[in-house]
Amino acid sequence: MTTVTQAPSFCEGIQYFGEALPGFETFGKESAIAQGQKAIANPNDENAVFQTLLAADALRYLILHVTASKSSGHPGGFASQAEAYAALVMLGYKNILTEVGHHAPGFYSAMFLDRSLEDMGISTVQQLCDRFREQDGLLGHLSGQIPGLLSPAGPLGQGQHFAMSAALLNNGTLFPFTIGDGGIGEPYVMSSMAHFHTAFPSVTNFLPVLVWNGFSQEHHSMVSTQSNEKMIEYWRGNGFENVILVNAKDYDDANQPGDYVDSTAFSFEQRLAFTKAVLNAADEAAKSALGGTLTVLIIKQLKGAGVHDRGAKSHNLYAHHTLESEDIVGALKVRALTPEAWELVRTNFERAGGGSASRVAVTEKVRALPELGKLPLEEFTVGGEKKVATTAMGAIVGAVGLHDTSFIVTNADGNEASGIANINKALQILHPTTDDRYFQSPAGRVYEPLSEDACAGLASGIALMGGRSLWCSYEAFAINGLPIWQTVTQAMAELRRPTPSNICLFTAGALEQGRNGWTHQRPEIEAYLAAMMRNGNIFPIFPPDANSIQVAFEWALGTKNKGIIITASKSPLPIYTTFEQARQGLQDGGIVLHEAAGEKTVVFAVVGDMSLLPVFEAAKQLASQGIGVRIVSVISPRRLYRPSDVLWEAASESDGDFLDDAGFETMFGGDALIGVTGGAAGMLEPLMLRSSAKRDVFAWKRGETTATPGQIMEFNGLSPEALAKRAIELVH
Repeated sequence: MTTVTQAPSFCEGIQYFGEALPGFETFGKESAIAQGQKAIANPNDENAVFQTLLAADALRYLILHVTASKSSGHPGGFASQAEAYAALVMLGYKNILTEVGHHAPGFYSAMFLDRSLEDMGISTVQQLCDRFREQDGLLGHLSGQIPGLLSPAGPLGQGQHFAMSAALLNNGTLFPFTIGDGGIGEPYVMSSMAHFHTAFPSVTNFLPVLVWNGFSQEHHSMVSTQSNEKMIEYWRGNGFENVILVNAKDYDDANQPGDYVDSTAFSFEQRLAFTKAVLNAADEAAKSALGGTLTVLIIKQLKGAGVHDRGAKSHNLYAHHTLESEDIVGALKVRALTPEAWELVRTNFERAGGGSASRVAVTEKVRALPELGKLPLEEFTVGGEKKVATTAMGAIVGAVGLHDTSFIVTNADGNEASGIANINKALQILHPTTDDRYFQSPAGRVYEPLSEDACAGLASGIALMGGRSLWCSYEAFAINGLPIWQTVTQAMAELRRPTPSNICLFTAGALEQGRNGWTHQRPEIEAYLAAMMRNGNIFPIFPPDANSIQVAFEWALGTKNKGIIITASKSPLPIYTTFEQARQGLQDGGIVLHEAAGEKTVVFAVVGDMSLLPVFEAAKQLASQGIGVRIVSVISPRRLYRPSDVLWEAASESDGDFLDDAGFETMFGGDALIGVTGGAAGMLEPLMLRSSAKRDVFAWKRGETTATPGQIMEFNGLSPEALAKRAIELVH
């Protein structure tokens, strides 16, 4: 190994420096990205090819060094496409995303090389290692708190949503994103891209980069058996007009067996040839995508290329993999660069794209949004004509879209079926076929694929990227879109910038869907949301009527970095609150709708709107027996926790408003407390934790086919008689 006399300060912590690669004196003399430029001038330039290869080796070295420093992490997947990532950077592209959480060490290494991580106090390789997989450091999977990185990554099958959302909001900017062998096996990746392209045929500035390396996490990937021709046909069959495949096997002069080979084992001449091919392919793919053609770049190279092992065995590091273990040391020595080479790679990465990703990525500044002006809220008379809450909110949604032309509404089940056809009328369903009967238009902004993942993905991605959106769904089906929504809202809790909240409208709860059987009566999503409330930025909202839902949506539009789920019925229901009362209830967590004195007082804390109906009937029965009743509509359960129950302080744009003990006692104090919900009992946890009264819970149990909402409530024990009987038992 080379004896190092002086290395750049950022190299502190690097254990091994190598000999100069052949031709460095010629092709490493000056940076391929010239001073004042954002990219190489020509992908065929020998300096550019040579320095792209250097960048790929630098990435591999750092990935292995960082992961081995903690005997943990995933070097193999990113290593197999290091040339592709390096090529994109050398071509000036910095808005690079991924759906592969296990590519995190590679992305962190890239952010280190372009100096983005200096924004979080990481200036040397030693600090890079020290902060890897540490709290307030570089998490095991990509997070929203890392400078320069556009989106989180962890669950497979999500990265395309972020890239497509970013492309939609940022015309003329390229958003490449890597997909792994495993990710392409997820059911939603291709279908979501196909629907997006049908809806937005001119938005092609997102570029999938398929990392086809033959292996998954612990075995061969399921697509490893496909021929090149079949893989190309697959992408073309799903609407990709330009499929560009670079196969390392075509450049192999080391006689490696199998269809997947390691380019770092080639002769140096063939390594350069392969790198040149990748650089040109990336250039062609980028220009094609930016030029209006749906394009994919596929790099076919063995998993683990250039690191400590190959195939699935390169995926993980374990406890025995340390910076002293033989396989790690050997791989690091082979990949080692000279100090001059490290300086050259750093210069190129810093200049690429016009600066570090932490300065130039689209998510590194707050997106400017148009003012919405005075929203057209309509206050209905308390006790007057019954109104459909969702329809009342729909009128405001339409107004938002008229002020903000980037605003997108998504719905897999149909807005009309949810009582919000007025949204379709105002904003039009996005479809290439114009049809006035169905309010369809190619310029519409209501995105309606029959996929909750696609709906939640686009809406959540737009919110994450700084735009306004609304995901609408039946509560029973929304569970299929929850994974991407959960990923984004958790990322929002960690973001270093404010962004519009991720807002949902869930309609047609279990109580309304009796005739459809158990398939339409699945309140388990409420249990997920109840658990997520403790994150600090999750707010399930249950407006009791058409007035309170308008106030809730108005509030949601003014918030940042929250996940807000408004759940309401699509049936006409009574008006219980004024706007003033609704705003107070939203702030305090609940509002008293009814109070009658008696010898003993039973408090009914009710989550939802339709579930209020049997409670009011029960109150009549109790009043006839001289028992006092207070009915409280629980509008925002999260406000009813104790501050110590919720990790609100650690959330970006933190919200520490909770109902204090005196306010809680005023609202819920009594001789008995009965929580009532047509969904999951978890939503009532804050009340059960804080109340010292005798208490019980009435909640959803199981679906059944019934003719009326009353029958499904009775089947689940939510009848007026059952509520009154239990109240009497508690107070006596």
